[in-house]
Amino acid sequence: MIGKKTWIIPDGFLQPKSIGNQISHEAVCVLNLTDQLAEIQLTFYFEDLEPMERFFSECGSERTHHIRLDKLTDQQGKEVPRDVPYAIKVDSTVPIIVQHSRLDTSQEALALFTTMGFPIE
Repeated sequence: MIGKKTWIIPDGFLQPKSIGNQISHEAVCVLNLTDQLAEIQLTFYFEDLEPMERFFSECGSERTHHIRLDKLTDQQGKEVPRDVPYAIKVDSTVPIIVQHSRLDTSQEALALFTTMGFPIE
């Protein structure tokens, strides 16, 4: 089976401002190569705040899904805070591949980066 059920993304940060018509955001990019639906839970960890749990998403069988963190809410409607560094744990019911991307449009010369998550055995 390709992929892992748990992934760690140690560097997250939603930029509080955007310039122009593109919104600064991050995404957890998921690839599900299995023949089953991936039910995904995200947990956010902070330096000085309690963890935020109960963020859920899904990725269909043999599909990809980009979970936009600026649009994600938990079951109580809470959003991922902007302007606060965090780390993310991604848990899935089936093995998936996880990549992280960030679009920073806080200045005219925007920045886009991507990196693979760290898979847990």
